[in-house]
Amino acid sequence: MHIISRRKLRDFCQNHADVCKALDDWFITVSQAEWRNLVEVQSVYPRAEAVGNFTVFNIKGNRYRLIVSINYERQLVYIKYVLTHAEYNKDAWKNDLYY
Repeated sequence: MHIISRRKLRDFCQNHADVCKALDDWFITVSQAEWRNLVEVQSVYPRAEAVGNFTVFNIKGNRYRLIVSINYERQLVYIKYVLTHAEYNKDAWKNDLYY
C-alpha cells in the first residue's frame, strides 16, 4: 500500500511523542501490505473497523485513533486524521464520514 501522507503522522508526533513508535510500526506494516478488503486489514489489525467511508485503527492500546481512507484497487491509503481518544469521541471529525 502507498500511504499519503506520512507528514500527518510526523506532525502528530510533535505533540504526542508517546505514540511515535506505534505510528512508525503501523506505517511500516501498512506500506508492506497488499490488502484487497477490510477483512484482510482485520487479519493484521483485528480491531480496525469501517466507520462511514473510513477505516479506523486503534493505536497504542486504544489511546489514539488513526482514521484513513483506503482505495484497495489503487493500493492507496489516505491518512485523514490522527486523534486522541478524547478528540475521536467529539463529533467534529464525523462531518466528513461520507465524503
